Amino acid sequence: MNDIALRRPIAVTPGEPAGIGPDLLLMLASEGVPWPIIAIADPRMLSQRADQLGLAVRLQVVTENSGTRCVDALQSPNRAGELLVKPIDLARVPEPGQADVKNASALLASLDEAVDGCLMGRYAALVTGPLNKAVINDAGIVFTGHTEYLATRCGGQHPVMMLVGADLRVALVTTHLALRAVSDAITPALLERTLRTVHTDLQSRFGITAPRILVLGLNPHAGESGHLGREEIDVIIPVLDHLRGEGMHVAGPLPADTAFNPKALREADVVLAMYHDQGLPVLKHASFGHGVNITLGLPMIRTSVDHGTAYDLAGTGHADPQSLREAISLAAHMAGQNDRPCA
Repeated sequence: MNDIALRRPIAVTPGEPAGIGPDLLLMLASEGVPWPIIAIADPRMLSQRADQLGLAVRLQVVTENSGTRCVDALQSPNRAGELLVKPIDLARVPEPGQADVKNASALLASLDEAVDGCLMGRYAALVTGPLNKAVINDAGIVFTGHTEYLATRCGGQHPVMMLVGADLRVALVTTHLALRAVSDAITPALLERTLRTVHTDLQSRFGITAPRILVLGLNPHAGESGHLGREEIDVIIPVLDHLRGEGMHVAGPLPADTAFNPKALREADVVLAMYHDQGLPVLKHASFGHGVNITLGLPMIRTSVDHGTAYDLAGTGHADPQSLREAISLAAHMAGQNDRPCA
């Protein structure tokens, strides 16, 4: 995919500044990446972390008056040892591993800048580093995750979380919910909206003409004909039958414990799981550290790493940037299908 030429830069938010997000971004910048990127972050924090890691990365700060609105200088790959930065000042530059709730507002401000830039055409896509939701909530700001926050910022869209890795795609009907709340959350309307979003985005973002969607049941053995729960009979099967009637390729509901077998996966473009820990452990076992988190259903492209903040690795130089590299690569691939000049 390295031959993709983008007209606009990819915005990268490194996430929690006390975690490994800044490390990963600086590691990639020191190596160079084949697509234009711009960090939405505090230059002081990046400079301090680069020094701690012993990385020679020259930061070029982009302000409103330092160039065109489109950041024309980023229409070519980033050279090794260089990184452009759109500054968002932190309240305090933290030490690695020591998160500070006073930075919560700045973290959301970096997301706001990236989202607004994508919607206005300044950036081709957004790639996000890992955040610690507890830090933001402890600051008194209700925050359930990147996915939900970005959907609200984009005007109340219906977001769908999908992870990609090891030639496997897994999308979710529900995301960050307590397990006891999942059954009530899975309504016919939610399931149908989710399936339509997955179907549409696989067509438009991935170029799959007729997506094949493998749908998991909620209960063990997919409910076992109602003996282990009626969600399959009352909710899932009627929705699947309705969409099949429209010509959509949906299989299931299948028992989650046997659905991830090679034969079934060869006949599917994506697996739709009913809840977070039903589908993601399988994908992360197959590709942890190399997977990519994608938010479907937004009027912009957003990818992310498949791991957390890893405070214990921050500033040590031992973090692995592969997931961030894959997230940028996939964002570039998705954006390259319909990239347009800056507005």
